[in-house]
Amino acid sequence: MDKLLCLLIALPMLSAIFSSLLTRETRTNIAKLSLGISGLTFIVSIASLAAYIITPHQQWINFGWAWGSLYLDPLSSVMVTAVSGISFVVHVYSLRYMAEEPGLVRFFTLLDLMTAAILMMVSAGDLVTLLVAWHLIGILLYFLLGHDLKRPAAQRYAFWSFFTYRIGDLPLILAAMLLYQAHGTLVLPTLFERIAAAPDALTIMGLPLTGTVGMLIALSAFARSAQFPLHTWLPYTMEGPTPVSALMHAGIVNAGGFIINRFAPVFMHAGTILHIVFVVGLITAILGSVLMLTQNDIKKSLGYSTMGQMGFMFVECGVGAFSLAIYHLIAHGLFKGTLFLNAGGVIGNARKQDGVPHDDVYTFVVERKPITSRLPWIFAAALTLVVPVLVLELSRWLVRGNFVGEQGAIILLFFGWATGAQLLFATYRLRAENPLRTMAMIILSLIIVVAGYTVIEHTFDLFLYPDRAIREQIYAAASVPLPTFEVLVIFISAAIVLGWIATYYATASNKPQNTNPSYLQLAIYSLITREFYVADVYAWLTQTLLNSSKRLNVWARWV
Repeated sequence: MDKLLCLLIALPMLSAIFSSLLTRETRTNIAKLSLGISGLTFIVSIASLAAYIITPHQQWINFGWAWGSLYLDPLSSVMVTAVSGISFVVHVYSLRYMAEEPGLVRFFTLLDLMTAAILMMVSAGDLVTLLVAWHLIGILLYFLLGHDLKRPAAQRYAFWSFFTYRIGDLPLILAAMLLYQAHGTLVLPTLFERIAAAPDALTIMGLPLTGTVGMLIALSAFARSAQFPLHTWLPYTMEGPTPVSALMHAGIVNAGGFIINRFAPVFMHAGTILHIVFVVGLITAILGSVLMLTQNDIKKSLGYSTMGQMGFMFVECGVGAFSLAIYHLIAHGLFKGTLFLNAGGVIGNARKQDGVPHDDVYTFVVERKPITSRLPWIFAAALTLVVPVLVLELSRWLVRGNFVGEQGAIILLFFGWATGAQLLFATYRLRAENPLRTMAMIILSLIIVVAGYTVIEHTFDLFLYPDRAIREQIYAAASVPLPTFEVLVIFISAAIVLGWIATYYATASNKPQNTNPSYLQLAIYSLITREFYVADVYAWLTQTLLNSSKRLNVWARWV
């Protein structure tokens, strides 16, 4: 297995070297060579994962240097397979998409180097290797996003993302320095053992070491995974080539979830930091989901969708569901990468025809025409409130009989309940011709999705963290005082139920709706369309800093 892991890192590097040296070959042949090596890398990654599943034995691979080691464990074995698979799909798409673009050889060289850097990051065995790979990913992303040298917007937003990544690098570097100074080792397995042996023995300026390091790692993850308020770079990087957008949203921006899982032994003893991660992730998920719905650019809409999904991933980390975050990372990478690669086809088809079928959804949403009938109000309200709860509790009971003590599981169930109830409520308002059949199909789909998601999450949990004590310790770190937890659940549940009752009552009363928007509605619309003015605030701060520097230069007579 150690040879397979080394081969995984070496293959894309060799591909990049060959692409740069084979200057006499045609552009197409070099691209095909890169594609072939990428496919071989994916095959090797599958073999490495299969070998680890057959003989699950963690290995630390050292080449005799002070750094440059690799670490094979459940997390790295899963991640290398996901990364190489997504990279192979992007290579296949790029072979045709970039065929007529200038700098084709440079593009595939950078693509191979990016693949090697990500593989090195997820399989790094020491702090220095992890930092080097983490830093290289930001540099290579800058060159990939700015591949088209003739587009000023691409260069501008490539630098924007590069600057944000550099901000995210600093906390991780400081965290690595603190860990090395406290424990005297760079090797990750040894470091995690020493943290587990003495989690609270060492302090920095009177603060717990694990809490301080956990906060620094979380800040680095926030910048890398576009968490609020460091999210503005992500939606504006659509000026780069579509394959780069697919690779970035499918693998690079997910690095925050990986880095938190990699340092899980730190966050086991930093429960307060997990609460902060939960709050930041929740705000990001809400803002990203709202902004996604208000965009008229399909790629920018997908960018904000990624922001929202990354927020959900941090919510999962914040409640202690680390393995679920990894599953979410992989599933979102495959799904979002496919959406980006198909975005051009959607735009092309939309220019020819709208392609919207005139069914119940079209009639209700576009034409605003009421359809035949809908379920009785009381029956629909009961389904909306009861069905999601039954589905979620049944699905969780299938894999774990006693999960009430895990607050993270309850919180995730609560989010699933709210989402399922929202879906059923939307179906109720739709007024389909056969409301019972429509509602039954929605409930069946909800059962399949939730049960499958729960079972897969439980499988990932057993694979990534086979030690039950570690899983329980992570959930315990993410928990909050029980009275606070109960008050929050009761308050939020009551607010949602009262909101549904008021909405149902207003709908059932059949009062004529006022088509003129109110001042509050216009204010909310302006706030959303201006993307909550976050980018405007950054632009104002930038201009203020530039003006201040000009005045300082004049005052000091430097210019």
